[in-house]
Amino acid sequence: MSRPFEVTREVDLPAAPDDVWTAITSETAAWQFPVGPPLTGAGGPVQTFEPPHRLVVRMESPDGTFNALDFTVEARDGGTAHLRYVHSGILAEEWADQYDAIGPHTDFYLHTLGEYLEHFRGRPVTYVGQPSSGIEGPAAAGEADAMDTLRAALGLGADATAGDPVHARLGESGPLDGVLDHASDAFLGVRTDDGLYRFFGRNHFGGVVGMSAHLFTPSVDATTREAQLQAWLDGVFA
Repeated sequence: MSRPFEVTREVDLPAAPDDVWTAITSETAAWQFPVGPPLTGAGGPVQTFEPPHRLVVRMESPDGTFNALDFTVEARDGGTAHLRYVHSGILAEEWADQYDAIGPHTDFYLHTLGEYLEHFRGRPVTYVGQPSSGIEGPAAAGEADAMDTLRAALGLGADATAGDPVHARLGESGPLDGVLDHASDAFLGVRTDDGLYRFFGRNHFGGVVGMSAHLFTPSVDATTREAQLQAWLDGVFA
């Protein structure tokens, strides 16, 4: 059984259209995950390419399902921009969890885009995690209370809100000292002076809690850092 879907979001972003265009076409590792060279940076064959205002990509599957991403960027006063984002397509088997996850994931990624543009725009970045999946916890990270366990490991209470300070140690990866820039039942974001740490409560959507990191410091060994964070996340749910 398949199901068509469409998710539309409109957000104001703290950067000019040229900077937004660069972020969505060639700097996805700074706010989402690395997905390829600039002209296919949004993840698939380009249908429309009109810099810096319109980008449409569409990914087809042999089973007839597809995902299409449509970005429309407009200039606003004060060197800012407005983004209209439409994600549409057809989901196949087990579509219910996929559909439930699309909207919240979209909100989190677009929030992270804004954080990148405001605080780290143009800085070289190292993405830590597997493309599209990040770093996934063990089977125990799929339990209903897994995000509560994660919050406790980060020193956060159930009532933690954006703006709260975060002080934790992520195992051999070192300290995490920053501010909670996003907080919801299924997602947490921590911004430090040199990075964006993203925590995904995919246990709410049939998966396991995971994380990724976007690090804006030189000489980061992504493989080593990923192994360190994987060990820490495994330990949280041991």
